[in-house]
Amino acid sequence: MVVEGIAWRFRTGSPWRDLPERFGPWNTVFKRFDRWAKDGTWQRILTAVQSRSDQLGK
Repeated sequence: MVVEGIAWRFRTGSPWRDLPERFGPWNTVFKRFDRWAKDGTWQRILTAVQSRSDQLGK
């Protein structure tokens, strides 16, 4: 649900504090996003997705 909450926030452009409760506490979702941004998790995910897309010829 955290990843879905992060995606929702960026799809809508809403402030973190407006995150719907179904994703959990907004500050928990933000802290996870921030930690993953700082430790390179998002970059590794993007690299893996791009690599897979390249393997499929897309």
